[in-house]
Amino acid sequence: MTGGSPHTLIVGGGVIGVACAHYLVDAGCRVTLVDKGRVGEACSHRNCGLVCPSHVLPLAMPGVIRSSIKAMLMPGGAFRIRPRLDPALWRWLWRFARRCNRRDMLSSGRAIQPLLASSRRLYRTLVEQGDLDCEWQERGLLFVYRDREALDAYATENDVLAAEFDEGARQLGPEELLQLEPSVADDLAGAWFYEEDAHLRPERLLASWRTSLESRDVRIVEGRELEALEVTGGVATSARVSGETVEADQFVVATGAWTPQLAEVLGCRVSIEPGKGYSVIVPRPRSCPRIPIILPERRVVVTPFEHGVRLGSIMEFSGWDERLLPDRLRLLTDGVRPYLRDPIAGPISQEWYGWRPMTSDSTPVIGRCPGLANVCLATGHNMLGLSMAPATGRLITEMITGAEPHLDPAPYAAERVVA
Repeated sequence: MTGGSPHTLIVGGGVIGVACAHYLVDAGCRVTLVDKGRVGEACSHRNCGLVCPSHVLPLAMPGVIRSSIKAMLMPGGAFRIRPRLDPALWRWLWRFARRCNRRDMLSSGRAIQPLLASSRRLYRTLVEQGDLDCEWQERGLLFVYRDREALDAYATENDVLAAEFDEGARQLGPEELLQLEPSVADDLAGAWFYEEDAHLRPERLLASWRTSLESRDVRIVEGRELEALEVTGGVATSARVSGETVEADQFVVATGAWTPQLAEVLGCRVSIEPGKGYSVIVPRPRSCPRIPIILPERRVVVTPFEHGVRLGSIMEFSGWDERLLPDRLRLLTDGVRPYLRDPIAGPISQEWYGWRPMTSDSTPVIGRCPGLANVCLATGHNMLGLSMAPATGRLITEMITGAEPHLDPAPYAAERVVA
């Protein structure tokens, strides 16, 4: 111990690291939060803001290899892999492909669901207690289709969600859809409506949470990188952060897609690939959606906020390509056009890309780092970091303090994805 309350150093100031800080402070710990950029930036800042217990099923499922290849061959497809000599990527893809079966799909779903359900409840509590100011809305989520055949085909997936996870949606015909969401075009086939989903504005969430943490004496250090851990007998005693030595009793690594770059520091490589996504903010149309919408045929998400609408999508395994490609951004604005009654008009106010931390089984890593007794990993949340953050923060806190875990931590153990 370093004296006084136990001190935890959290590396990574995205929504996962911030949630860990929140629950650790609740448990009486002193916390230092370090980020190599600014807290609340990167993927936590400009995602689509969905809090979606409906998103139980992993990306790896039967038939996804065929549909992914088809999407890659389509001009302007939302999915891309940039071919390159990268052994880590090809190992990741091999592991992913092996999981594209019903048994492994259900196994991943049973790991994903508890985190989503717990976080949904915890967000409501945080908002009701006044801890967070984030444009929280409980209006559900619509999967909207133009093609009747595609609408009906989704019933297979919805049946799995209903039978295995009690997360089925209600199917809406064209008239029911228009009655529920009058902003959509009047020539659509229908939709599936997940009534328990919610949404919020991510940048307001992170700004609000930061203010709360600072008021509770969390030390926030920005523009600093983790360079090394001082380890004695399998226990970390301090970290070197951009040349500064920081002593702590416990350490949490919540570095998202950048986690594999810390292999030398951690003594193991976590198998995570950066999945690049894009988003834009556009002005609210005259008739603006009230309910967030996913357009599966175009792979675009539409999230309404108080000021503006966020359009997000695209999955690129392109390494650390930092280009903001105009043709990819046009997929968002062009993709949504046939689905809304009033056109998206006016200038784009924000253009963004970020890297999602993708594991081959769509399940995050939440647990002790192999070989380091007091270092926890909280990473690999794929496209659901926002949706899983509160439960992750609470579970990490329970591991560190020795409290009874509110979720079974076994499915999230690091050993399955480290080398």
